[in-house]
Amino acid sequence: MWVTKHRYKVLQGAMRERIREIIMQTCAEMGVRIAKGVLGRDHVHMFLSIPLKLSLSNVMQRIKGRSSRRIQMEFPELRKRYWGRRFWARGYFSTTSGNVTDDITTQYLKLHSSK
Repeated sequence: MWVTKHRYKVLQGAMRERIREIIMQTCAEMGVRIAKGVLGRDHVHMFLSIPLKLSLSNVMQRIKGRSSRRIQMEFPELRKRYWGRRFWARGYFSTTSGNVTDDITTQYLKLHSSK
């Protein structure tokens, strides 16, 4: 999970769809499988299967960096709000699914998709 800078609720409409496309494209290029993903208005939840040759930090760096750069180029109105050139807040939360089943993780994501 990661959030927009200052938790601004900007992930709506065309921007929301474009971010979804960018994230899916970036993951596909790296061989990362998205089992489930949810875009809130100010945050992203994803359940990923990452190849062993990739580190989570590199995957997140590429997803967040590429999506931030492209979304700010394609939606220039964001420059007023995100004048520091960072669309996403620093950091992200991650955990492994080893102690819980994939079904429980999927249920958690379904719960967040209804918010």
